[in-house]
Amino acid sequence: MTILFASPAWCADIFVDNISGDDRNTGSAAALKEGSTGPIFTIAKALRIARKGDRIVLKNTGVPYRESITLQGANNSGLQYLPFIIEGNGAVLDGRANIPLDGWKHATGDIYCFAPTYKSYQQLYIEDRPAERAQIDNVADIIKLQPLQWSLVDGMIFFRAEKDHGPGSYNLTYSAQRTGITLYEVRHVKIVDLTVQGFQLDGINVHSNCYHTDLIAVTSRGNGRSGVSVGGASRATISKSLLGDNGTVQLRGEGFSKTTVIDCTLLDNTAPATFQKDAKIEIDGKPISEPQAPQTARTPRPLSQPGAPGSPLQR
Repeated sequence: MTILFASPAWCADIFVDNISGDDRNTGSAAALKEGSTGPIFTIAKALRIARKGDRIVLKNTGVPYRESITLQGANNSGLQYLPFIIEGNGAVLDGRANIPLDGWKHATGDIYCFAPTYKSYQQLYIEDRPAERAQIDNVADIIKLQPLQWSLVDGMIFFRAEKDHGPGSYNLTYSAQRTGITLYEVRHVKIVDLTVQGFQLDGINVHSNCYHTDLIAVTSRGNGRSGVSVGGASRATISKSLLGDNGTVQLRGEGFSKTTVIDCTLLDNTAPATFQKDAKIEIDGKPISEPQAPQTARTPRPLSQPGAPGSPLQR
């Protein structure tokens, strides 16, 4: 005997296209049709019109989605057998902005400084890749910067150019938006095949009271604090994903949260792979129990698993 379960009538696909979409459209079709039937422009609008169990489908246009989005409450949740899905299709959610040439001030020699909007947990990119960061604690020591290195000191980004070059010689961007994706009080959510990069705080923050949250084939890279942060009493599973090049820690747990990591790569190239305060993190069935200081620990902990995705983060 076969039992077929039909999807509830209210569940729908909402299509987003940041090139040809328009937030005045219905989002009910991937391409523009008669009238306002066609994709919408922003993920934020898709989340506002979404209902429980819907799927938001992003078109990978090759142009990053420059938004900071929040999933919250019942309308951005799913059901046990019908999750709420953001299907990324390899698209990029990017929190960076260009540094205007007149935003740079000369500090000394080949060293220049810029005052970002957010004064902590910053990132500097050169040509769409995280630049090499030097650990410098006070302004008097900025002369220790090597060419193409940067550091955040007293809320200022200091960058050393190559000899006879200025900051205008490079495509330099910084973290202008706080968090890529914030989840708050949602249930049965899946985020699939999406890259989140360049945000000041976290790429993805599973903030509080989130249950049955799945991050699948996600890359979270080059964010100021962490790639993924799970807090409160939330429960999250991360699978077949890659976290690296983040500023303080790759995977952060706090509160009474529990994070289950399956078949992932956590690079400790710029910061420790994991940090937890009271929280639980389990990697491929093994609990991670030793706490690490998020800003000082730099002990290598290779966590790559056989068959896990390779790193696209080489500078």
